[in-house]
Amino acid sequence: MALSEFGLIEKYFTGIGPAHPSIALGIGDDCALLDQNPDEQLALSVDTLVAGVHFPADGDPYLIGQRALRVNLSDLAAMGARPLAFTLAITLPTADENWLAGFSRGLRDAADEFGIGLIGGNTTRGPCHTINIQILGSVPQSMALLRSGARPGDAVMVSGTLGDASAALEYLATAAPTKNQRYLLERYHRPTPRVALGLALRGIASAAIDISDGLAADLGHILEHSGVGATLDLAALPISTALQTQANAQSCALNGGDDYELCFTVAADRVAEVVALAHALSVPVTRIGAITRERRLLARGGDGELIALMPTGYQHF
Repeated sequence: MALSEFGLIEKYFTGIGPAHPSIALGIGDDCALLDQNPDEQLALSVDTLVAGVHFPADGDPYLIGQRALRVNLSDLAAMGARPLAFTLAITLPTADENWLAGFSRGLRDAADEFGIGLIGGNTTRGPCHTINIQILGSVPQSMALLRSGARPGDAVMVSGTLGDASAALEYLATAAPTKNQRYLLERYHRPTPRVALGLALRGIASAAIDISDGLAADLGHILEHSGVGATLDLAALPISTALQTQANAQSCALNGGDDYELCFTVAADRVAEVVALAHALSVPVTRIGAITRERRLLARGGDGELIALMPTGYQHF
């Protein structure tokens, strides 16, 4: 049986090197946490985007630059960390200045929007465009949002709408997309990292993760790390008007990746507080289920029947 991404990491890369006293949290969450002083921790994450895998090889370089930084910022949002800086290592087939001008403009516009600066990196030549971004943020001691804090009775909530980016994959090469298709494509090319919401959820959310591989798969990580289960209400899944026109809308919402919305848990008596905070930030949030003691992920359909969900989101291997 082929190794999954997380199985590969656990088997070959967990436990390498001594555990320095400043490492508060290592491999296993959206970011690692390093103690910087008695009051603050440094949140670090790194992502690799490969042409033909994570973005179209012939895609608009401006949109590739936008997407590259936005998906990394989403990891900070999931930890409740404030963006500080990032580094860039990029592999290029050729030093195409037209491509580089578009890519750097997209990267700059995203960096300006979220107030984060490029502080270093590396360039090299290789067979295809490969983008590695390491991102750094800060979070007060013991305030980071982790995957391990969900408790039975907590509400399961998500930001935004689900499944849009996954549905957009079908239209990446469409020459004249419709209005709905353009909306879906925008959600794929320029996801919105919920940084402000992540900051607001510090001290309120019991667990959090960003949705990169699909709701069922990523919520599954919270359930695994927290030792709990969950029951979702399929009718409550937030689906955009553009996606509602498609027959596979619910499947996209459950299993489609690349939305980079937040999935988080919160005590049931604080849901109204979260809704008010989100409204103040102009970020839609939706309660979609509840955490349970039984360690299974279930979904309730329109007929009230419970079905077991399998985390069939995006798999790297």
